[in-house]
Amino acid sequence: MKSAIVTYIAIVLLAIPLLSEGQFRKYSNEFLNIGAGARGLAMGSAQAASVEDATAGYWNPAALTRVEDFPSLSLMHASYFSNIANYEFGALALPISGNKRTLGVSLLRFGVDDIPNTLFLVEPDGSINYNNISSFSSADWAMLLSFAQKIRDEEDFKASFGVNTKIIYRKVGQFANAWGFGLDAGFAMKKGNWSAAAVVKDISTTFNAWSFHFNEK
Repeated sequence: MKSAIVTYIAIVLLAIPLLSEGQFRKYSNEFLNIGAGARGLAMGSAQAASVEDATAGYWNPAALTRVEDFPSLSLMHASYFSNIANYEFGALALPISGNKRTLGVSLLRFGVDDIPNTLFLVEPDGSINYNNISSFSSADWAMLLSFAQKIRDEEDFKASFGVNTKIIYRKVGQFANAWGFGLDAGFAMKKGNWSAAAVVKDISTTFNAWSFHFNEK
């Protein structure tokens, strides 16, 4: 009977991501959906229940408790659209309180650099002056501050929960910038050879508050 209950819970937890994936995304921070780590991307983002390194801060903050004894560091670089866009990811997980809790910080950047600014290409007299061309970057930044706590830590059964605080900064050259904020929560459990997890992202919704810097010129 106990085994049947555990199996039922595992099935429900595994079904939650399928239900949430079908929902319409209500925010514009799509760069947060790219992924993190070569292993996670190779597994098609199936990481919420299996991740065991610093990238857990991205996939499921509850799984950060699986980082024990020593800190874990993860770095990643990827190029998109024939090197037009670059994606950078870095994460650090630090176990504390005798491996009962874990702190994590993750930093993401997705940007397009060296975009030509041709606003002043044409002089007032109608001539073209290529020396007036400058460049700017359009980049999205995110910092994830994570905390994870063990609930159960037995040899045959382990469970933990975790939360993320997300700080978003978006900048389009000198023309506009935005700040955003969001919260994630996760749960992870492992019994024998079975692992299950649930992650709820953007509990508070992750919105962007834009500020534009234009003038008549």
